Amino acid sequence: MLVGVISDTHGLLRPEAVAALRGVEHILHAGHIGNADILESLRTIAPITAIRGNVDTHGPCAELPATEAVELGGALFYLVHSVHDLDLNLVVAEVSAVVSGHSHQPGMTTQNGVLYLNPGSAGPRRFKLPVTVALVNIEDGVLTPSIVSLL
Repeated sequence: MLVGVISDTHGLLRPEAVAALRGVEHILHAGHIGNADILESLRTIAPITAIRGNVDTHGPCAELPATEAVELGGALFYLVHSVHDLDLNLVVAEVSAVVSGHSHQPGMTTQNGVLYLNPGSAGPRRFKLPVTVALVNIEDGVLTPSIVSLL
C-alpha cells in the first residue's frame, strides 16, 4: 500500500504536490490546512484522513480533530500536528508511525520501533526550508518512508 503524507499547506495546494500524490491509496494531512477546499481536492486523488493545525481556527478545518489514528495496510498511524503534543504511550497503543507537521522541516526517524515522520511543508515556502511531501510504502507490515521535494 502506498500512502501520501502532506502538511502545512496554509491554503495553497501546489500542482507539484498533487502530481507527487497521484497513485497513492490514502492521504494523511497533518494540519495547517488553511482552506477546506484543499481537502476536497485531495479527496479526488484518494481517501483522506486529516487533522487541524494551530492555524486552522475558523470554518470547516476548525472542526477537524486535533489528533487521529488510522490503520492502513496493517500499520497504525497516529496524526498530531506538533510532535510535542503527543498524549499517549505509543508502544502500548501499538502505533507504527507518528505523523506530524508544524515545524515545516521534513524529517523521519525511528525510536523504539515507531516511525516519526514529518513531511515538511507543501504550502508557501517558509524561510529557506524545502517544499515537500512524503510517501510511505507499506509492504508486509514494513513501512518505507521517503521525502519528495516539490520545487
